[in-house]
Amino acid sequence: MRVKAAEPDELSSGGKRIVKVKEMEIGLFRIEDEYYAWLNVCPHAAAPVCAGVIRGTRLPSGVYDYSYGMDDQVLRCPWHGWEFDLKSGRHLAAGSDAKLRGYPVEIDDTGVYIVLGDRKRS
Repeated sequence: MRVKAAEPDELSSGGKRIVKVKEMEIGLFRIEDEYYAWLNVCPHAAAPVCAGVIRGTRLPSGVYDYSYGMDDQVLRCPWHGWEFDLKSGRHLAAGSDAKLRGYPVEIDDTGVYIVLGDRKRS
C-alpha cells in the first residue's frame, strides 16, 4: 500500500514533514535528492524522534560531536539527545545496535509516497 506524503519537490533538501498514516506518525526527510521515511518513535524511550532537529558537522550537536561529513544528515531526538543517521537510521553511538524503523519511499510525477507493509531493509 502506498500513501502520498508530499507533492513532487515540495520538500527542499534538508526538509522534513511528519505525516499520520494508519494511526502512526512517520517522518519524511529529504537529503539532497533522496527521501527517507522513519517511524516517529525513538527506540530509546519512544519519544517523537522525527520532531527533533536535523544537524551535522555545520551545527555541532553537543552530545556526540564526532559525525564528520554528515551535514544536515543527523537527527537528534528531542527528549534525550540520541542522534541518528537519517540515511541509514542507525544510532551514532559506537557499538549501539539501536536503529529507527524505516519504510521505503517511492517518487513519481504525482508525488512522494511511503510504502507500507514492507519495512525498509538495511
